Amino acid sequence: MSTDISGVIECRPGARPWGPDDEDSVWEVGIDLFLLNRGNAYVGLACLFGIRNSFGFHPLAQDRGFPEDASTGLQGAFAGYGGPHDVHGTTWLTWAELETTDWQETDASGARTRASAAGIDTDWGRVWKVMRILSENHGAENVRLVVWFH
Repeated sequence: MSTDISGVIECRPGARPWGPDDEDSVWEVGIDLFLLNRGNAYVGLACLFGIRNSFGFHPLAQDRGFPEDASTGLQGAFAGYGGPHDVHGTTWLTWAELETTDWQETDASGARTRASAAGIDTDWGRVWKVMRILSENHGAENVRLVVWFH
């Protein structure tokens, strides 16, 4: 049985001008992952999220759950997949975390780097480019990718 990924890039436009705790600093949907990432390489899922991690990567964002402060749009997209009862695993990752990632770190065998598994030159590259551009406008802590697996 295969594992598929779905998700949304969110940003918090009000956080930079008003601060993250301001009542108007709410998360908004940026773009659906479906529009950017057509790949389903398990090495990338293992490297990033610990899914099917027979490679021995130390995942960047494993089992964080669904964000409590998720945007209305994200909540609707997630519900469209059946919500927590019909997916197996939900997590998220900010652009700030990706900026500080050691992309040369390897899997347990030492044969694959994070860059080769999920770097800018993989199917994930389009996702990272969109997140980088959004972070230029809204700040690295105010851009995140929220994903779930089914």
